[in-house]
Amino acid sequence: MKMKASALLFSIICTASTLSCTDLETTPRQSLTPEVALSDVAGYQAVANSMYSLANTFTYYGQQMMIAPEILADNLRLVANTGRYQGEEANGDRDHIGLWNGIVYGGINDANIILAGIDDENVRGEQADKDIIKGEAFFMRALFYFDLCRVYGYEPGKEVNGFDLGPILRTTPTLAASDADFRARSTVLQVYEQIESDLLESISLLPLVPVGSEGVYYANAGAALTLLARLYLYWGRMQDAEAAATTIMNALGLRSNGDGLLEAGQYVQGFSRAPHPESVFELELRVVDWSSVDGVNNSLNSLTSNTDPSAQFIIAASNELMAAYEPQDVRRNCWAETTRDGIEGPVFASRKWTGFKGDFLENIPVIRAAELYLIRAEARYQSNPAGARADINALRSKRGLGPIDNLLSGQALFNRILLERRLEFALEGHRFFDLKRNGLNITKHANFEEVPYTDYRILSNIPLAQVQLNDRLVQNPGY
Repeated sequence: MKMKASALLFSIICTASTLSCTDLETTPRQSLTPEVALSDVAGYQAVANSMYSLANTFTYYGQQMMIAPEILADNLRLVANTGRYQGEEANGDRDHIGLWNGIVYGGINDANIILAGIDDENVRGEQADKDIIKGEAFFMRALFYFDLCRVYGYEPGKEVNGFDLGPILRTTPTLAASDADFRARSTVLQVYEQIESDLLESISLLPLVPVGSEGVYYANAGAALTLLARLYLYWGRMQDAEAAATTIMNALGLRSNGDGLLEAGQYVQGFSRAPHPESVFELELRVVDWSSVDGVNNSLNSLTSNTDPSAQFIIAASNELMAAYEPQDVRRNCWAETTRDGIEGPVFASRKWTGFKGDFLENIPVIRAAELYLIRAEARYQSNPAGARADINALRSKRGLGPIDNLLSGQALFNRILLERRLEFALEGHRFFDLKRNGLNITKHANFEEVPYTDYRILSNIPLAQVQLNDRLVQNPGY
């Protein structure tokens, strides 16, 4: 007999808290044989480090996954023409998020290498260390596949014309060309089931670490359970989303009055601290992670901020986003009013990505504690509107704002939740997906036309070279 979700999650988290270029990309590189590189825990830790490093890249969370979902929708606008993100701002054909590459699938393969071999009795090392590395691999594989699903597929129950395909699903490693094979795409539902399984495994293996501690630089039980809650929200499993969010909020000390989040006066400064005080999972960037020119050419700081005179500053907040903030909302202070040559009127530069570590360098909080309040509010809005309003008000109390209308319910309450998400996570890579996963048209800024949910441009295209290489690979509709 299955345990109820809340009871299962509670038992898992209690256990965890006691513990300290194509999809055929191969790792490790040919310079090291698996027998040498993977003979002890240190070798597997190196593979785990590779997973994190791949997530840092500019084609993933280092830039694209934070900017593209915002400018594909209505939160950002271009204020300089450098050729970057012009197609995304206009939602041009094949101008979308490109994750079907060796970065993401290479990260999946790293995870598969760990999971396939670390428990071998011939691998030297303590079992406790093996378990943590294994938990990290389960979490990162889940994150990689979750992102592939939301970029290339429709969420379950939101399919257009019955199209339900997601990424290619691989759970065994590709160590050499002889291991490679061409596969068809799995359904999003099949991949979601694998993600759920991976996250439940990771929760049981990883330590529970405090919000904003250095432990958030690695996969941890809180991050896994938060990602699980997010997965359930995308999946439409609202009771499970609420249960997962509540479990981890209780475990992390996130209270119903908002205690555990930053106070309003500390909000902006929080984005210039490492780790971010609200981080549940954060990618740590260091100078060794990029070359001397990467910062000015590719960093979030350079592209979205003018804090450094040599910054590119090509992307700013849309006027529509700025108009959506209430006057006392401290989140508005994450945008600084300035001017830009060739642009009439005020321009708003980001103060979330300030390069506070020097030379355009900063960490990237991928999962913040504030998300749990809004996940739970959305999961509750139909079944428990009072509870949903309470979660919104708890967050707002830490953002310098008073409570929302005590009678707000139904569609108006749902719209309020999406608005709070828009304001809270601006330039953190959520806006496009929040609209898409709810089957909504993609709203745009200025004179750009909104994209109907049934439009083929809602999904990204698989690179043509991959479709030509693999005759079992079905392209997304419309491309």
